[in-house]
Amino acid sequence: MSRPVPSRPSMPSTAVPVAPSPAAPRDIPLSGWLLAVGGAIGFSGKAIIVKLAYRHGVDAVTLLMLRMLLALPLFLALAWWAGRGRPPQTGRERLAVLGLGFSGYYLASFLDFAGLAYVSASFERLILYLNPTLVLLLGWLLFKRRVALRQIAALAVSYSGVLLVFGHELSLAGREVWLGAGLVFGSAVAYALYLVYSGEFVQRLGALRLTGLATSVACLLCIGQFLLIRSVGSLAELPPAVWWLSVLNALACTFAPVLMVMMAIERVGAGIAAQTGMIGPMSTILMGVLILDEPLTAWIVAGTALVLGGVWLLARRR
Repeated sequence: MSRPVPSRPSMPSTAVPVAPSPAAPRDIPLSGWLLAVGGAIGFSGKAIIVKLAYRHGVDAVTLLMLRMLLALPLFLALAWWAGRGRPPQTGRERLAVLGLGFSGYYLASFLDFAGLAYVSASFERLILYLNPTLVLLLGWLLFKRRVALRQIAALAVSYSGVLLVFGHELSLAGREVWLGAGLVFGSAVAYALYLVYSGEFVQRLGALRLTGLATSVACLLCIGQFLLIRSVGSLAELPPAVWWLSVLNALACTFAPVLMVMMAIERVGAGIAAQTGMIGPMSTILMGVLILDEPLTAWIVAGTALVLGGVWLLARRR
């Protein structure tokens, strides 16, 4: 349910589309910076944990279910706490929570986990970091929002970086990269749809409450998917390492980053939190090299620079 913070918490990249007024640079508290950095690193660590778990033979359906099962009590508590004193949801709001939970956290997380079986953690993070550009494109396609020439240039820069790394991975891993890249890109699109349509309900329900409710829906969907196509008895056969990695994924790479990014936005504003989130791809690459022994090549460095440069241009435009 992990992605980079859009100008949006990667669940996975999980970010929250709220935009309080940013503080003046000299008034920005250090705690806000540290929370934004911690949230970005926490989200980026999800790919590393998934790749480590795959080494033990577990499949995406089981691994995602474990993550969501362990995180569910925390998100239910978050939804309850954030909903205290607020009016009950209307029928339209309940339907919106179901749709947003399906797209933004269930579908996006499942496609992401499935894609990680075929591509490197570094490449996965670069694709997910296209999220702000996808929000821009969806706004143009769905709502006919105007796209400026500078924004088009930013899109071109970001996508050229992903295509550069894609070509390199294709030469190393073969045709499976097509499938992995397509799945991860689908994850980014699903989360972008969540961001595009969630703005109205963030204002009505509150960011914390909406995140808690939508994520809880996704958790239940992931658990239900497992019960339909897998045997509960198979959980007893999982290596202990898979369980520990899932606990770490649920806490350090799912629930904690959501809260950290929200708290960072409250302290430093959404714009600065989003720009700080640019540390995410770099931290994924570093952890991939140190923990997974993934190669650090000039292609990855160049592609990362282009993707981050494009996102930076979008941030400057806003």
